[in-house]
Amino acid sequence: MPTTILPTLRSILISGLFALAPFSALHAQDPALDEQARQQGVPVDELRAFAEVMERIRATYIEEVDDNELLESAIRGMLNELDPHSSYLTPDQFEDLQVTTTGEFGGLGIEVTMEDGFVKVITPIDDTPASEAGIQAGDLILKIDDTFVKGLTLSESIELMRGEIGTKITLMVLSEGEEKPRQVSLTRDRIQTHSVKSKMLEPGLGYLRISQFQNNTGEDARKELAKLNKDTPLTGLILDLRNNPGGVLNGAVEVTDLFLDNGLVVYTQGRDKTSRNDLESRPGDALNGKPLVVLVNGGSASASEIVAGALQDQKRAVVVGNRTFGKGSVQSVLPLSKDRALKLTTARYYTPKGRSIQAEGIEPDIEVDVVTKLEVRKDMYLREADLPRHLDNENGGSEKQQKAGSLAQEDYALAQALSILKGIVLTQRPAMP
Repeated sequence: MPTTILPTLRSILISGLFALAPFSALHAQDPALDEQARQQGVPVDELRAFAEVMERIRATYIEEVDDNELLESAIRGMLNELDPHSSYLTPDQFEDLQVTTTGEFGGLGIEVTMEDGFVKVITPIDDTPASEAGIQAGDLILKIDDTFVKGLTLSESIELMRGEIGTKITLMVLSEGEEKPRQVSLTRDRIQTHSVKSKMLEPGLGYLRISQFQNNTGEDARKELAKLNKDTPLTGLILDLRNNPGGVLNGAVEVTDLFLDNGLVVYTQGRDKTSRNDLESRPGDALNGKPLVVLVNGGSASASEIVAGALQDQKRAVVVGNRTFGKGSVQSVLPLSKDRALKLTTARYYTPKGRSIQAEGIEPDIEVDVVTKLEVRKDMYLREADLPRHLDNENGGSEKQQKAGSLAQEDYALAQALSILKGIVLTQRPAMP
């Protein structure tokens, strides 16, 4: 079988697209050559159809179309048809992607995907215009300023949401359970995400929040743990991965490695069965085996699901909250010429026990329903401390009760996670003589 068929057809396609007599070359069919090409899996008819469509557009479309723009549109369409996460990156988009991993970029602060022709919010990033405006995971963006999203690609929608820092933008947003969309006005800002925060919830019970995974997240998390341990040694920790859209794989592996003494963190598997890649943890548990609760929700995606799945499979943590988003695919950034790139799905993530995260997510060990402050208040019984002019507890019990009630109203899932962590800590205390 001749090995020159594919290059020959490629040259025919190029000549058909760009020659002065563009389509005539493709009409000059050679039946023998065509049959050999088909036997090699070359889509001869489809290549001809592509060239013919492009030539008809050039010849008869109502406005003159630039060949470069037309070809780039064809490339974007080809990638958009593969899956929601593969895309063609222009030089500006490629630069934005590189900047995002360092923790500083311009925009609204939302991680998005495409669903049924609309932009769907995977999660808002902490302390950004989107989170401050009340945009939630699962919201659908129907309109961006005066442009309806239906019919746009994800890249085009993202381009519309970006702009100069300080400029205004209005989104039409439909939230889950709502019948009518609402208008949300935001001001674009430079997004500087400090992906790791920590605090002490109660003596010995720490809280570590990771909003997304960046190149330095693992080291930042280690420093925050050292701070928590400085004054009062930790007896337990809550790792909050809610609304964490993922990010850099190495950051997720490094964070997981902080809490594992050894063992598999995650493995990736591509189309080729020999392409499996195992990522292992190193010796050394930063908590020395102390209880760990991982808090997740439907906005926890990709790298955050890797962390939760690994700690769950290795029986190192109790996962609390709601089923995660279910993005278990690996995107490789493949640079092209002239500062362009492909972001292409090349593999799937699997937890240590071989569970695929894709479209399934991580099921929590303990489900915690999302409730409003009002619902929390309705569930709270009237207590002595609620009565006017009640006597205070001389040991400060009333103050403790008020703090517990306040946390439950402000963040019900976190309050539940704290109760679970306390229970685990208590069961690990040595028995009294």
